[in-house]
Amino acid sequence: MAPVRWAGVVALTLLLAMTPPKIAEANAETGNEPPAPDASPEGVVASIAFADQADLQWLVAHYDVWRVDHTAQRATTWLTREQLLWLQAQGRKVTVDEPTTRNLYAAVVAMSSAANDSGIPGFPCYRTVEETHADMAQLAAAFPTLVREVKLGESWRYAQSAGAEGYELRGLALTNQERPGPKPIFFLMGAIHAREYTTAEAALRFAEQIVQAYGEDPDATWLLDYTEIHVAPQTNPDGRKKAETGLLWRKNTNNNFCPYEEWDYHYGVDLNRNSSFKWAQCTGSNCSSADPCSAIYRGVAPASEPETQALESYMRSIFADMRGPEDGDPAPEDALGLMISLHSFFPKILFPWGWKSTPAPNGEALQTLARKFGYYTGYPACQSGSPGCIYMTDGATDDFAYGELGVAAFTFELGWAFFESCDVFESWILTPTLSSLTYAAKAAVRPYVAPAGPEVISVTLSVTAPVAAGAVVTLTATADDTRYYSGGYGEEPVQPIQAMRYTVGAPSWITDVVTHPMTSTSGVFTAPVETAFARIDTTGWAPGRHLLFVEAQDADGVWGVPTAIFLDVDETPVAEERRYFFPMVTR
Repeated sequence: MAPVRWAGVVALTLLLAMTPPKIAEANAETGNEPPAPDASPEGVVASIAFADQADLQWLVAHYDVWRVDHTAQRATTWLTREQLLWLQAQGRKVTVDEPTTRNLYAAVVAMSSAANDSGIPGFPCYRTVEETHADMAQLAAAFPTLVREVKLGESWRYAQSAGAEGYELRGLALTNQERPGPKPIFFLMGAIHAREYTTAEAALRFAEQIVQAYGEDPDATWLLDYTEIHVAPQTNPDGRKKAETGLLWRKNTNNNFCPYEEWDYHYGVDLNRNSSFKWAQCTGSNCSSADPCSAIYRGVAPASEPETQALESYMRSIFADMRGPEDGDPAPEDALGLMISLHSFFPKILFPWGWKSTPAPNGEALQTLARKFGYYTGYPACQSGSPGCIYMTDGATDDFAYGELGVAAFTFELGWAFFESCDVFESWILTPTLSSLTYAAKAAVRPYVAPAGPEVISVTLSVTAPVAAGAVVTLTATADDTRYYSGGYGEEPVQPIQAMRYTVGAPSWITDVVTHPMTSTSGVFTAPVETAFARIDTTGWAPGRHLLFVEAQDADGVWGVPTAIFLDVDETPVAEERRYFFPMVTR
């Protein structure tokens, strides 16, 4: 590998030195179709001007487009030497991003000499496929009542070799197995595109965080008690193993079609264009490619790849089919379940449809939840196939989850690079991503309704130590209906809060749970941000740890997701003169 990479750096230096006349002279032949990618790792990061949406889609189908600036009408693209020469010979406005290109090559070269004790060479914060699988097994062994390992299926290489090569697709099912269901499902998947380092790591860290916080963090505790969270960090493990060597590998490793060498990342199938829903049925054109060497090659048939088959089969096994057969059939408002596919890079929250530009039947509700995720991440939120968002896609995983099953489905595009530095990942990407995923798990029970309601952002008690049974404790909470971010793609309506309530022991949607009203600290609910209180008499409560759930309702009558707090009760009855624990509340 090292000699190939160094050859690429030398060729890159010569390529960047070529002036436009030399480029034109080097390839004077013109035509309507560009050449296929040449079989070498040489290439540059470049910005290509496009005229309109149709022109952008043509670029997407023929080149490896990384991100799009619709305002400037420029597409950031990875080009091989031959592609760059051809585009410039056509008179295209192509600007080579020399600093980004050199930094990328420098990072790849540095990987060859890195000597991490663990993690991808040069990127110790990202676990390898083997390390990911080993740590998943370890988590299940350490928390057997909360974590169960699952097998989703097999990679292409594993299936071809009968298990001698390649990998199984493995996942984790997280829930308190001692508390019976049925429970709403949140499915999180990562790394369907192999080179996107942040995604598998973020998915596994979310699983580890929520499991390890059980019993200590109130929200983590109730989520595992009343929700099932399924996590599949490495959904393209064959391709990911290639990307761990520094190759810009996107697809799986199916080598039946495109002429290939082992280091050539042009072969394989784009698993995020291979889903059976709307495969090769984009209402525009060039949303996926029939060219086996294209970065968005869709495969020979819908769900032709074992990785795609595994993901679709698994989603069908955990989610009910909640949507009708017609494109215009909406999922019911009370539909359960939520799915997120983590990608990088192009900071955005995307939602269906991708295969056409008009809104999905549940488009308004999907948009609201996307804007809630945008609040946590700071990423713009838009329908992936709509003009000005990114570009149209067909055969995508989120379109499958929503279109085939009616599941509220999203794509998160994380960060600013495929090989994101560990400093950036740890400092800027991880925490906002984990916060948004926690909100997603909360919303899985009512994804088409609850995100429009207020969010409870702070819950406190007048006493933090355990109280004796019979004590009266004051619960105080603040709710906020303004926590949305669209990044310029419209504005979410903000409503005054009209009520707040709490429940004890279980969330309000559980049968026979009693809800208790809370009182505004100002005397009346009128604003989109409100604080309320309630006095809770613990007489007759059993000793131990109790969960209190707080929700808020907006002026349209929508209750938002709950936020919880622990109240600990000890075994000693309280003396009458010490019965009350609450601050003075003035109006």
